[in-house]
Amino acid sequence: MFQFNQDKSNWKIPFFIIWSGQAFSLLGSSLVQFALVWWMTEKTGSAAVLATGAFISFLPQVILGPFTGSLVDRWDRRKIMIFADAAIAVATLLLAILFWIDVIQLWHVFTLLFVRSLGGTFHWATMQASTSLMVPENQLSRVAGMNQTLQGIVTLAAPPLGALLMATLPIYSILSIDIGTAMLAITPLFFILIPQPHKVEKSTVISFKEILLDTKVGFQYVYRWRGLFYVLLMAAVINFLTAPISTYLPLLVTQHFKGGIWQVGWTETAWGVGVIAGGIGLSIWGGFKKRIITSLTGLFGLAAGILVMAIAPQSAFWMVLVGMGITGIANPIVNGPFMAIIQSNVEADMQGRVFSVTMSLCGAMMPISMIVSAPIVERFGPQSWYTVSAVVCFIMVLAASFNKDMRNLEEDHQKNILENTSAMVTSPAD
Repeated sequence: MFQFNQDKSNWKIPFFIIWSGQAFSLLGSSLVQFALVWWMTEKTGSAAVLATGAFISFLPQVILGPFTGSLVDRWDRRKIMIFADAAIAVATLLLAILFWIDVIQLWHVFTLLFVRSLGGTFHWATMQASTSLMVPENQLSRVAGMNQTLQGIVTLAAPPLGALLMATLPIYSILSIDIGTAMLAITPLFFILIPQPHKVEKSTVISFKEILLDTKVGFQYVYRWRGLFYVLLMAAVINFLTAPISTYLPLLVTQHFKGGIWQVGWTETAWGVGVIAGGIGLSIWGGFKKRIITSLTGLFGLAAGILVMAIAPQSAFWMVLVGMGITGIANPIVNGPFMAIIQSNVEADMQGRVFSVTMSLCGAMMPISMIVSAPIVERFGPQSWYTVSAVVCFIMVLAASFNKDMRNLEEDHQKNILENTSAMVTSPAD
């Protein structure tokens, strides 16, 4: 069985074997998501059903996310990834059987969406927290860029491929594809050992009280580390502002530009191509020495792209395509270094909790932003929200540039770790 060396000099082959398996699994999951959403659309034609499915998919991430971090930091991370992928595969297999014997009910689909989201919550936090133990620190931004590139490729490929499969195969066959890709993700984990934090627990029996205490410690860790706290708040605000952008694109295209389905498709293509370009660029470039500067540069580009769409006149639909391309390029430049900051500056045995807090905080912004933005867009049109988003993003870039805690986040991380550790040791019951 292969094991990473402590100096990580032999990291590339084993890491990319695991990464490739995860890439196939991500594509399989995207195909299943497309197939199930399309099935619910055809079966019910109900916006409420689709909204319920989306809500169920977000629920584990927002509500249970912080608690999963405690288990990620305590348990064997390789086993967590195996069990998470296996649980999703088994649930998908059961649903495929229900489709095959034609006894499927809507609540069966909702149950699978919940199980898949729960497994994905464990898997995402575990993979992100484990990456810093497998990849040299100076390569983390490049790996993050590759992850963003992969997301862009899947975003482009999954809808047309899913539509083709739905037209040629029964839905249970499409679900079976995801089971096969899950096996591709699981198999390497039986032969490659993922390094563990030094403080990983030997026992797998954890009381609910311990999980609550671990979760509290995770929130305290983030709050007391001011630079990290401000970065996470910034990420949450970015999610709040940008989550409705794609949601309201069809309204922008049809109401302002008098376009149709093809124009909507072009905007999505422009964004996907931009994400791939930005991800590849970050993978090659690696970003500035200070990763926070790279993220802020990406945020400036994101704001610029949104502003281009906000000011586009009715006769210049091409500006929307340009704006979407710019936001696509900026997306990995914002997110990639942000992930690398956590992976390289947060202690290994705390990363599961920090990533879980991040996932829950940013995930919670999505439904909140939809509630807040809907009446504004209804009254003033989609470009009003785009304008607000661009202006606030520009303000955040300016404010962060003058914030000493954020600017010196990576230089001060050892001091902050010591202060955090001291605070948690002296006041565990605060």
